[in-house]
Amino acid sequence: RVRLTESGGGSVQSGGSLRLACAGSGFTRTTYTMAWFRQAPGKERQPVAAIDSAGSSSYLEFVRGRFTVSLDHATKTVYLQMKSLKPEDTAMYYCAALEDYSTDLLGAWTYTYWGQGTQVTVSS
Repeated sequence: RVRLTESGGGSVQSGGSLRLACAGSGFTRTTYTMAWFRQAPGKERQPVAAIDSAGSSSYLEFVRGRFTVSLDHATKTVYLQMKSLKPEDTAMYYCAALEDYSTDLLGAWTYTYWGQGTQVTVSS
């Protein structure tokens, strides 16, 4: 069974940076997809970015140019480098994984496994 453990959340001021990490374990396949979603209080979970083991990536428009997703194949760790953070980026950030490729990298329904989340708070 795949397990995902997020880290790197915290509190920063507007304009600051954070790097989130999600370490995956228990993968049995060499093809997989990992993603970041976020959920603010009172709002629906929304996709942020995703990447698969072939290197294809996708971003939601509101983070394009500010966030970068990357993948360490050796450790099955997906990173989310976040720059120019805004108060509206405040949310719980969740890691998700699928042991396959997908044509819908940003669809929540795509993913089988989820982490517990890490909180990101951006103050103005």
